[in-house]
Amino acid sequence: MPYACSYEVPADEQLYRKVMSEIGPDTPEGLVVHLVVESEGGLRHFGVWDSQADWERFRDERVEPAVGKVLTAAGFSQLPPRPVVEELAVVDIVIGATAAVLSR
Repeated sequence: MPYACSYEVPADEQLYRKVMSEIGPDTPEGLVVHLVVESEGGLRHFGVWDSQADWERFRDERVEPAVGKVLTAAGFSQLPPRPVVEELAVVDIVIGATAAVLSR
């Protein structure tokens, strides 16, 4: 059953790009789609995964270590708490024929 979630982080695009660079280009197992948009508080992430376990594994094994490395390099002595994750009820998922990584 697909798992979808959303969360907001108080980061800008530059910090996001550094974290993504640390995560690396390999598509995580179970990822269906990932979308990041600007929000009043920073950046809002939306993810759709094959399962909640796929998301949690990616978060634990790749996202959190990358965030820790980037924030430590930026001079943070303590890591912020995990963002509050809002689970979303999936009704339908449609991915266009021209789906690709799009970023500015």
